[in-house]
Amino acid sequence: MIDFELERDKGILIVRPSGPLASDDFRQLAATIDPYILEKGKLNGLLIEAPSFPGWHSFASLIEHFRFVRDHHRDITRVAAVTDDDFLKIAPRIAAHFAHPEIRVFAGSDKAEALAWLDARPLDADK
Repeated sequence: MIDFELERDKGILIVRPSGPLASDDFRQLAATIDPYILEKGKLNGLLIEAPSFPGWHSFASLIEHFRFVRDHHRDITRVAAVTDDDFLKIAPRIAAHFAHPEIRVFAGSDKAEALAWLDARPLDADK
């Protein structure tokens, strides 16, 4: 389960996994951000706020997660992971080898710093 909010004025999507990730979570995220990306061209940032990694509800959920990343990684400028979980500290570094966004990990207490980093780059910086 993922709780999320889109800060439209900043172009930042904030996601908070609160239980095992389900396929519907990724479809709901896409339904929210796809129209925004179509209108603006991209998201300025994605903030993943996760004290721990909740895992996936099923293998199908894992596949849906990979599809979401495949379909959206070029539309997001920066990703900030705010966590103290060891797995989540490593995962973004692995993803950086095949995903487009600039990825950075912040300590669980550094959400404000992570948001500032995401917001430091205007939406039209690459135009």
